[in-house]
Amino acid sequence: MPDAAPDSPDSDHRLFLLDGMALIYRAHFALIRSPIFTSKGVNTSAIYGFTTTLLDLLENQKPTHIAVAFDTPEPTPRHEIYPEYKAQREAMPEDIGRAIPVVKRLIQAFDIPVLECPGYEADDIIGTLAKRAEAEGDYTVYMVTPDKDFAQLVSEKSVIYKPGRQGSAPEILDVGAIREQWQVEKPEQVIDVLGLWGDASDNIPGIPGVGEKTAKKLISEWGSVDNLLAHADELKGKLKENVATHAKQARLSRKLAEIIIDAPVPVDFHALKLGPRDDETLKSLFVEFEFNSIGKRLFGDAFAAGRGHAVETSESGELVAKLKSIADIEKRYRRIAADDDKGRRELASQMGTLDAFCFDVETTGLDEKTAGLLGIAFSWEKDAGFYAELPQDPAKGTEALESFRGVLENAAIAKIGHNLKFDVSVLHWHGVKVAGDLFDTMLAHTLIEPDQRHRMDYLSETYLGYTPISYEEAFGAPMEKSGQLTMFDAGPEENTGPDPEKVARYAAEDADVTWQLADILRGKLKDEGQERVFHDIEAPLLPVLVRMEAEGVRIDTNALSEIGHQLAANMTELEARVYESAGTRFNLNSPKQVG
Repeated sequence: MPDAAPDSPDSDHRLFLLDGMALIYRAHFALIRSPIFTSKGVNTSAIYGFTTTLLDLLENQKPTHIAVAFDTPEPTPRHEIYPEYKAQREAMPEDIGRAIPVVKRLIQAFDIPVLECPGYEADDIIGTLAKRAEAEGDYTVYMVTPDKDFAQLVSEKSVIYKPGRQGSAPEILDVGAIREQWQVEKPEQVIDVLGLWGDASDNIPGIPGVGEKTAKKLISEWGSVDNLLAHADELKGKLKENVATHAKQARLSRKLAEIIIDAPVPVDFHALKLGPRDDETLKSLFVEFEFNSIGKRLFGDAFAAGRGHAVETSESGELVAKLKSIADIEKRYRRIAADDDKGRRELASQMGTLDAFCFDVETTGLDEKTAGLLGIAFSWEKDAGFYAELPQDPAKGTEALESFRGVLENAAIAKIGHNLKFDVSVLHWHGVKVAGDLFDTMLAHTLIEPDQRHRMDYLSETYLGYTPISYEEAFGAPMEKSGQLTMFDAGPEENTGPDPEKVARYAAEDADVTWQLADILRGKLKDEGQERVFHDIEAPLLPVLVRMEAEGVRIDTNALSEIGHQLAANMTELEARVYESAGTRFNLNSPKQVG
């Protein structure tokens, strides 16, 4: 399909007309399996998706004029001639209903007009403006929509702009593309195709038994609904009967599918010229809905990310979120070097007196069975933590780990962690059987907010107002690129490891943050009535899963073999009965012979 705009030699005016509702619905359902929520539980998928689509368009397409059209609740002329029009549609999802006014606020903050015309759909507003712009002769019109109905409006001056999905490039459909897709000579004939085919999403009936392929073929041959109906007696079989019987319905369907191009839309094109955006309103909205990546994309360093925390105005008047990092808070983190046996023993002795502590392992990989141990971080007090490095020599590493066996296997001391199953499993494969009551903050948050993200950094920003050190900052490479890196194979320079002090701060901070999160999430488990589920079911299951994965599941091969032989005998008996009933032998695996 073409991906370039039609030539516009007479003018540089590029008018983009956006189908607001269609784009909002598209954004919402594109993220339906992994919706985006704020820290307060507000679903922002539709708002986020629409905003990114709009930003991509503004940055890459450089419109000179732009507007977003919306439907209104009033009945349209289509309802007057066919009350069942769109009657089958389910009620609007609540999340979309809540998103619409926010999207309109965002649009207006970009200084983009929101267009509505009571009694007319967004399609009609866009169709009317597109044809007016064509008549003026100074505009190339881009109809921004995923809706196939707009194909009928495409001309040498107006094209469809279909936003890309998941990072793919947008698709621009011109006259040639419509001819190819719809098998018509002129885009206007798309109305006739829809008249025969119908449109289930709008409850447009079409002709029974006529699908997309047949409708395109009929219009390709006969040119229009009226001409087809005039020659219905030349058709054959069931198709002839259906066309003749439902001629009135075909004409009605064509009328319903036709986009109105003379709606009473009082708009001066000069008013659609793209103006300066309201940056402060946009920043406020991005902070409110926690669109951190969009805020940084648009404003760079002038925007400080937030997770729904209170906003404040900086000295320069910039609107930012109150979100702190390690640079803002005094932390008491201590690194115990790999060769510091005394330091490890003293740390273990100190932890032996505790009722609970948080721990986090740093490893050479993400496979619990094979990952080597770089070190273990511990915390049992806010803003404090330790990181004990372990020697990378296998024998020395095993010996050093013995320092912590006693406290890790002490069932009287509760253990806290984030994604604790990974840590417990890694230690299991290194011969340490973690014991005691377990509290996994990731597991707890899954029960509290099952639809939200559960990463530790997200929870930290959400509940603590604190941005942890990133993995990339500590190790010198992104985790998704490198996996989990050792201290000796990743760093800013070749053959150098990351700064041990940075790694220690990163690891100790993880344990510190998780310790703080556990205290908050305990209260939320109680508030949500999930304490029993967590403590009686989920947490006790964690070590069981670790042992199951380590031990494996034994199967009785003799029993399985016996079952297999019995099933084979049953199949042979059934085949014989089938052949007896049929009176002949044939290939049971052949759909053609069976049919």
